[in-house]
Amino acid sequence: MPNYNLHQHSTFSDGKSEPEAYVKKALELGFRAMGFAEHSPLPFPTSFSLKQENAEAYVRETARLKELYHSQIVLYRALEFDFIPGISDDFSFWRDKLHLDYAIGSVHLVRPENRDGLWFIDGPKREKYDDGLRKYFGNDIKKAVKTYYLQINKMIESQQFEIVGHLDKIKMHNAGRYFKEDEKWYRRLVSETLELVKAKGLVVEVNTRGLYKNRSDRLFPDDGTLKQICKMKIPVLISTDAHQPDELNSYMDYAQNRLIETGIKSVAFFCGNGKWEDVALG
Repeated sequence: MPNYNLHQHSTFSDGKSEPEAYVKKALELGFRAMGFAEHSPLPFPTSFSLKQENAEAYVRETARLKELYHSQIVLYRALEFDFIPGISDDFSFWRDKLHLDYAIGSVHLVRPENRDGLWFIDGPKREKYDDGLRKYFGNDIKKAVKTYYLQINKMIESQQFEIVGHLDKIKMHNAGRYFKEDEKWYRRLVSETLELVKAKGLVVEVNTRGLYKNRSDRLFPDDGTLKQICKMKIPVLISTDAHQPDELNSYMDYAQNRLIETGIKSVAFFCGNGKWEDVALG
């Protein structure tokens, strides 16, 4: 099982514990590296983002922990960026301001074309997904899902980051109700995005949070998408997207076994300074 995790959230965004509690748990688990990846600041109030006024405190605290635990574990400072075209800041602004080691690019809020409002596709409440689908897309699931993937594509083409976060999270609240992942139109959208991921040399996160939170019966991504990733030789890493310390290694063993079953033999490990290495699974 991988002994590192590059995606977790503390009380600086929507996590439940102070940053040091995650470090202590990582040491208990025998991790060799861990990265904080708070949700990036957004130009409107949210319940989950790093507040702009707390950004410098985030830098100071992570710097303190890096120094305090430098002989025991490698710690990184990152952000999970929310990309919303025409609304969110360019990733480079916060990368430079907070001196980030790496960045995760994700889409949680889908901006519909030619109208105001944002479709929230994440969180524990499926009814929000359904309400947004009806309100912003007239229950046209193909149009809604296409908008989601086009937003990811625009993020890949326009922003600087290393890891694509929970690539197919659009499937979570769908739960097989509106579309099936083997439908041709859906596979075409995924394939277009994976081609961009490959061209940009990005790492795809295999995210376990849906499983241990009982919001999905599969990984993000899994099944056909994971098989495509294997065939295209796109690098992956396993993350738990932890929001409390006890989630730091949740379902990592399952994810490792699933990758091996799919034919993926290694995961990417971040070495710092923009460098990566392959770590064999099993």
